[in-house]
Amino acid sequence: MKKLVIIFYRNPVLGKVKTRLAKTIGDEKALAVYLYMAAHTRSITENLTPDKIVYYSDFVDREDAWNNSIYRKSLQQGKDLGEKMFRAFQAGFEKGYESICIIGTDCLELNTSSIESAFQALSKYDCVIGPARDGGYYLLGCTNLHPEFFTQKLWSTSSVANDTIHDFQQLRLSWLSLPVLRDVDEAKDLPPDFTI
Repeated sequence: MKKLVIIFYRNPVLGKVKTRLAKTIGDEKALAVYLYMAAHTRSITENLTPDKIVYYSDFVDREDAWNNSIYRKSLQQGKDLGEKMFRAFQAGFEKGYESICIIGTDCLELNTSSIESAFQALSKYDCVIGPARDGGYYLLGCTNLHPEFFTQKLWSTSSVANDTIHDFQQLRLSWLSLPVLRDVDEAKDLPPDFTI
């Protein structure tokens, strides 16, 4: 089965990343946290066997820390997060991938085995979701393109994961939920021993 990991990545610009976090720790520390989380995401994905593509928010950086020999690179396209994710999945399925998972860079609790478990699930189920404690999700995977997953969602709110699971049910798809993990959106979400 041809597999693809999509990584959504915001270009690391001071004042433009982790803005909720920045309200309490400042822009510079928020950027440092974001770069730390991006490094964590690289460490858990670089040795995965599926193909990997990084989708940048603003421009594709060929000279950054994402190794060009490991990660393909592309630009997010669309008006909102839903359309951007839909187009990334659409491009993957058009290239012949049979199972695709998307992640971001916000979850320090995510690890390599969690992503491998998601792909194992997609050998048996139509979809897989990794719910986040804030009501969103840290991972979404599927074996076919379903536009419903990416429309009529209040992105960055506590209803996104449940609304997506509702889509699974309405479409009569088989699905598996991974363990609930914590995204880092605010200072309280950082590990207790975390230092910047």
